[in-house]
Amino acid sequence: MDLETTQTNAAAKLPLLKQGEYEMWRLRIEQYFQIQDYALWDVIENGNSFKPTARTTTNADGTSTSMIPGAVTTEEKTQKKNDVKARSMLLMALPNEHQLTFNQYKDAKTLFDVT
Repeated sequence: MDLETTQTNAAAKLPLLKQGEYEMWRLRIEQYFQIQDYALWDVIENGNSFKPTARTTTNADGTSTSMIPGAVTTEEKTQKKNDVKARSMLLMALPNEHQLTFNQYKDAKTLFDVT
């Protein structure tokens, strides 16, 4: 096996967190995301910019109505997809005994920040 094949195989393997190796894991997981798909690392580092917010309007009779304005753009869908994918990959890199603890974090940035 040549060096290039060895490096490609090593880069493709998701680094798993092991007890006592947190700092090395954090470095390797960052490198993994940057190599695999930089857009995923961008979502982890900067957060998901797609956050639909409800707009509340007051009607003439004094009641209020909440709705999420406008259609979702392709860019927003891609951003959300990247966030879901990055979060899932981060969870897969954690040992089974920590899955329930960290599954409560619903976006990749928050999950990475608390690990």
